[in-house]
Amino acid sequence: MKLSLLSALNAERGKRAAAVLVTDLASGEQRLVRAGHLKKDPLAAAIVDQLRIGKSGTVEEGGRRYFLTVQSPPVRIMVTGAVHISQVLAPMAKMLDFEVAIVDPRTAFASPERFPGVAVHAVWPDAYLNERPLDRYTALVALTHDPKIDDVALIAALKADCFYIGALGSRRTHAKRIERLAEAGFDEATLARISAPIGMDIGAATPAEIALATLGQLIAALRKTDTVAVAAPKGKAAAAR
Repeated sequence: MKLSLLSALNAERGKRAAAVLVTDLASGEQRLVRAGHLKKDPLAAAIVDQLRIGKSGTVEEGGRRYFLTVQSPPVRIMVTGAVHISQVLAPMAKMLDFEVAIVDPRTAFASPERFPGVAVHAVWPDAYLNERPLDRYTALVALTHDPKIDDVALIAALKADCFYIGALGSRRTHAKRIERLAEAGFDEATLARISAPIGMDIGAATPAEIALATLGQLIAALRKTDTVAVAAPKGKAAAAR
């Protein structure tokens, strides 16, 4: 690999941006395809598929074989709310190799004892976001029902084009949430990106079931759309809480 290509790959990694190194297996020629330039590449469809699954692989196009080396940032999940659902969701997410952070200023809830082995931040979301801004490879799971906590994170997630944004609450709660966010300047199409009530419609009732439904919906957003490659998801949520 040319030093210039390696430097470019490292630069994309530092920005938490996806990139794919395309190698012509016959000629050995290589090129770097950045996420923002993906649509212009002749192998765009194949590259999107590999980015979707997050794995490198060999593809064939026009009678030629190429190896696509995929560089995807680690997926992160920011959870607002150190609640029963997040107590179950966090270890599940870690088993799926996702980075998880629990953010809740209520110190009685956000304690290491309640979340062993999980990054817990007993601060307000804006303080957390100042140090760790969201991006397209971050999911937001809002679980507190408290606008003072959830709304700040939701606004940041919408602005950052997070690949998944889910919020707990009834349809009435979400309707009031939408009113507040609309007053903050978001249009209907943007607000439709919030999956609420949160989770896939599996009839979930317990905290563990809601956590499972949420992670299922999150993974679908990551793997079944072109979100991480070129655009933001536009699906609506299904399950009622």
